[in-house]
Amino acid sequence: QVQLVESGGGLVQTGGSLRLSCAASRYISSINAMGWYRQAPGKQRELVAVSMITGSTNYADSVKGRFTISRASAENSVYLQMNNLKPEDTAVYYCNVKVLRAKGFEDYWGQGTQVTVSS
Repeated sequence: QVQLVESGGGLVQTGGSLRLSCAASRYISSINAMGWYRQAPGKQRELVAVSMITGSTNYADSVKGRFTISRASAENSVYLQMNNLKPEDTAVYYCNVKVLRAKGFEDYWGQGTQVTVSS
């Protein structure tokens, strides 16, 4: 079974930076997209950024211009560079890999990494 291992979370002050990393435990075929979601206490999980197999990327409006998603396709890895962090970015960040199978899309999730931004 494929596992997604995340790293790079932590505590940072407002305006600081963090870089999240996510690597798959083994090769994953038929990847459609790799991305990052986050969930703050009491809130629903939301999309932060996604990198499609086509090369296009999408970002939540709240992080545009501050966060950058990148991929190392050969390694089935995805990264999230987060700059100018704000207290409202505090959340558990989850790596996601979306795979297109014959029966439809299948999602893989990481265990989550905590990002805390202090004011």
